[in-house]
Amino acid sequence: MLSEGAVIFLRPGHSHAVQGKGEHALVVSLCIHPKTIQSLVKRHPMLKGHLFWSTGGPVQRDRDIRQLAALNHAAVLLERSANDTLAAEAFLLPLCADLTAETHADTTPSWLANACIAAKDPDVFRDGASGLVKLTGKAHPHVSRMMRKHLGETPSDYVNRIRMIHAARALTTDEDSVAQIASDCGIPNMSHFHKLFRAAHGVTPLQYRQKYQRHVVQPS
Repeated sequence: MLSEGAVIFLRPGHSHAVQGKGEHALVVSLCIHPKTIQSLVKRHPMLKGHLFWSTGGPVQRDRDIRQLAALNHAAVLLERSANDTLAAEAFLLPLCADLTAETHADTTPSWLANACIAAKDPDVFRDGASGLVKLTGKAHPHVSRMMRKHLGETPSDYVNRIRMIHAARALTTDEDSVAQIASDCGIPNMSHFHKLFRAAHGVTPLQYRQKYQRHVVQPS
């Protein structure tokens, strides 16, 4: 029995069927090309063993009402997109990053897990890797070693990934200039910002805005 907010990750070969119970049952099914899934884990090793990349059967995670609303909004943007690899990754990366961070919280030292969650706050990630490290109260080399061990990436990699997720959301929901968004992310150097954004999303910030901003769902 699945309750509201259940999210199930199925891989090819996972036999499954769904039957709604009650007139208000609603199931949203999204099919992502296997090559897109394979490409993600190659670029983000920390995903190994989780979600689509688990070694067992289907994986279930649960979202609360706030998280479910955000996920629904992201699904609407995906539905209205060109349904290409870029759109799929724009939907998957924030979701997988959040769920994987929650999963790592069970195996990662609490001081590191708490710092990684707190680093999603703009007031923290604007300071870059040093902002994350400061939260731990430990030496940078030690934090770096532990992040490589448990998360498969450096403090800089982790913070920059969060920054680019934040930037992508801002580009589609805000009217601020690209320069202002870069500054809000803590990256005033536009050349560096463009390099990080293109590496994360495959296009420039302006191209991303032009492609997705017209699909923003406005409240009635």
